[in-house]
Amino acid sequence: MKQTTLFLAFWSVFGATAQDGLRSIGALRIHDTGGLGLYVNLLNDGILDNNRGLVGFYGDNTITVSGAFSPVFHDIEVMANSGVQLAIGMGVENNANFILGDIGTPRTNASVALTFEQDAFYTGAYHLGKVDGYVTVKNHQNFIFPVGDREQLRPLILDSENSNSFSRCAYFYEDPHWATNAKEAALQRISNREFWRLEGSVPSSVQLSWNERSTISLLTDNVDAIVIVGWSKSNRQWESLGGTAVGDLSQGVAESDSFVPDNYEALTFGSVIVPKQMMDLPNYLLTPNGDGINDFLKIDELEQSPRNQLRIYDRNGMLVFQKENYINEFNGYATEGDVVINRGSGLPSGVYFYLVQLYDLDLEYQGYLYLANN
Repeated sequence: MKQTTLFLAFWSVFGATAQDGLRSIGALRIHDTGGLGLYVNLLNDGILDNNRGLVGFYGDNTITVSGAFSPVFHDIEVMANSGVQLAIGMGVENNANFILGDIGTPRTNASVALTFEQDAFYTGAYHLGKVDGYVTVKNHQNFIFPVGDREQLRPLILDSENSNSFSRCAYFYEDPHWATNAKEAALQRISNREFWRLEGSVPSSVQLSWNERSTISLLTDNVDAIVIVGWSKSNRQWESLGGTAVGDLSQGVAESDSFVPDNYEALTFGSVIVPKQMMDLPNYLLTPNGDGINDFLKIDELEQSPRNQLRIYDRNGMLVFQKENYINEFNGYATEGDVVINRGSGLPSGVYFYLVQLYDLDLEYQGYLYLANN
């Protein structure tokens, strides 16, 4: 039989009926061979850390953890049909074992979370046992957040360039209604079914999975078009986080390129324009000298797609001009980059590469132009 060391003088029974539970008002320590099983609410008004044993949450009723101080346990396990609800944060130093029942946190207060301390991990997370709310990790470089909602586990896989002193994540099965429809030109559609919130200051990539509930078919009919997108806090728009996706329209996994999570308010799925074909246009000569001949770049094919984008690069690959819905504006002057000291004198003569996207036709063109800027 496991031996449990408790300081009973510091515990008391509180409340009545549905509020029955245990209140900690002093020091409690569970030693290596000890264990504590909770079938009732825990009100922690005392120090509850430096534990080495197991704390289990059991029974048929919802168990609430509340009080003035956040408890930190070595090992925990959940086998409670109605789950555990956190009104304050709770930490685990070693293993959290999900057998049955969720650990729930309020999504309106991100500071209340299940925290995995350095080297802590979990086992058994699945649809019937996970965190329905916020999870925090400390000093982890890679971590699979066991987050979801009441119905499903919807994990986020974090792969950071360095160890995160702090990172936090939650899943929301709802429309990010606070975000506008503003988005980068290359993006077509943004999911309004679900999103994740991720905090962290270390450049990281993430993996997110979709399933039938994600209804990816509303975004695209081409898996190659699926990307992870983020709502930029500074630019106030949805931005593609790049990467790749594999699977089909009912289930699959997308991985992002590296980004800083703290720069984005939410992450979800989006679709980008995947050109059906790449075509070459003629090479152009541009002589912006005011004689009315070749003074500006005119691409006749753009008339077929009012929604378009033109980008021009110099021979070193530096973007020098960019225009959405281009209508003959380029006359040899840069709008992007710092390739000329005196921008007012125009770009230097030479060969330039251009790329045109025709969004209405789902086509992409490329070619060269020679600028004679005398």
